[in-house]
Amino acid sequence: MKFRKSTSENNVNNGLPDLLIKTLQSLEVESLVLIPGEEVLFQSNGISTFGLIRDERITSEDLLALIRVVRRKNEIHRGTLELARGPIGGGKRQLDVSVSPLNDQGMVLVLISDESEARRIDAVRRDFVANVSHELKTPIGALGLLSEAILGAKDQPDAVVKFATRMQNEAKRLTELVQEIIDLSRLQSSDPLQKALAVDVSDVVREAVDQAQFSSEQRGISLEIGEIEDATVIGDREQLITAVHNLVENAVNYSPEHTKVSIVTKRNGNIAEISITDQGIGIAESELNRIFERFYRVDPARSRLTGGTGLGLSIVKHVALNHGGDVKVWSKEGVGSTFTLQLPIARDDEGSAS
Repeated sequence: MKFRKSTSENNVNNGLPDLLIKTLQSLEVESLVLIPGEEVLFQSNGISTFGLIRDERITSEDLLALIRVVRRKNEIHRGTLELARGPIGGGKRQLDVSVSPLNDQGMVLVLISDESEARRIDAVRRDFVANVSHELKTPIGALGLLSEAILGAKDQPDAVVKFATRMQNEAKRLTELVQEIIDLSRLQSSDPLQKALAVDVSDVVREAVDQAQFSSEQRGISLEIGEIEDATVIGDREQLITAVHNLVENAVNYSPEHTKVSIVTKRNGNIAEISITDQGIGIAESELNRIFERFYRVDPARSRLTGGTGLGLSIVKHVALNHGGDVKVWSKEGVGSTFTLQLPIARDDEGSAS
């Protein structure tokens, strides 16, 4: 099972000088060397993460057009490529590209960097810090008020126990909020496709369900794994487990006691679909478009009861888009909801899709 060619595989008998190859390997950007017919003589190891090459040929028409201009004018040209992260969803990658002629026979050097992604992440972080600062005020303020209440009731044991219990709950909420903030920050600063590995979808589902067993048992909710069709996707295993676990926990938190949550996995063409269905309170149609926003809660009162932070579904959305997929929701008030995480199945040249 292979995802990118090794340096030795890339460059056997390619006729390129060793000094050029060593130079390209030392660069912090990714590189390609092409000859007419767009035959690949050299590709750096990270090129495969961009999805620009299939069957040793360039797949991007925009890049091919830039290469033709360079050959025609015999001068360096630079541009930006916008690539879909996968066949579905709105995830995009913007790549800075420089194409240079290497000789008069049409050999060209292509240099590719993801600097635009770094700029996007910086903007997201600034917005995220503003949101986080606002959200942290609530539990921190509550802890301050409760500590004052305890001091004022130090001669009333029952009141002290009451206020201390509420402090424990607020402290737990604060801990969970901070952890999810850390998780979301990592997702926003880490691209799972840059160091992609083969991930078995059934393994992801079983691990995520195992992690949710304790909370579901506490509330008398049964987790039922239904049909699981074998599929392999490319990405970060831990991020995918986090996404599915968040969907399962969300279903548990918004379901009445002694109901069930079912999890099934199906293949729909070249897409793996992981669906989590609950028998919960449902979501009003007017709120469906907002549920993946950071810190948005459908039912704030219930979120306080269950310890919800309003970040779980936002994390799911980030994971889906970063893996070239998407997440969909169907819901009806009083009936329940179905969340479906959609992920592109690995191509044969990326790994076995089973």
